[in-house]
Amino acid sequence: MKHSEPPSLEACAKVFLIGKNSRGNWVVQDQQQMCGGLFVDRTQALRFAMFENGRHPEAIMMVPGVFELDTSRKSAAVQNPSLNTDAPRERRGRLMSFLSFLFNPFAAPVWKGPHD
Repeated sequence: MKHSEPPSLEACAKVFLIGKNSRGNWVVQDQQQMCGGLFVDRTQALRFAMFENGRHPEAIMMVPGVFELDTSRKSAAVQNPSLNTDAPRERRGRLMSFLSFLFNPFAAPVWKGPHD
């Protein structure tokens, strides 16, 4: 019987670290520090990590001791403000139109899709 090696974590999925911070919250963060969050319980932290990494439990690592969420890394959009500066304004407009529709469902929708 021939033994094969398991695939490397880099080939499988994004690796996530899970641990508890100094306040007792559960912290989830990927190794590149681009995605993560704070959670009240371990189950929700694991659920988030599994969803974000495509359901690869082998790519989730528990961190012993205190693990703080690192928010110091800036995203590419912050480092390069010329990237799609109208996107937040467009999203805000669509969100406001959607919210007004939710609170007044008998009014005609006012948002426009990409083909309008």
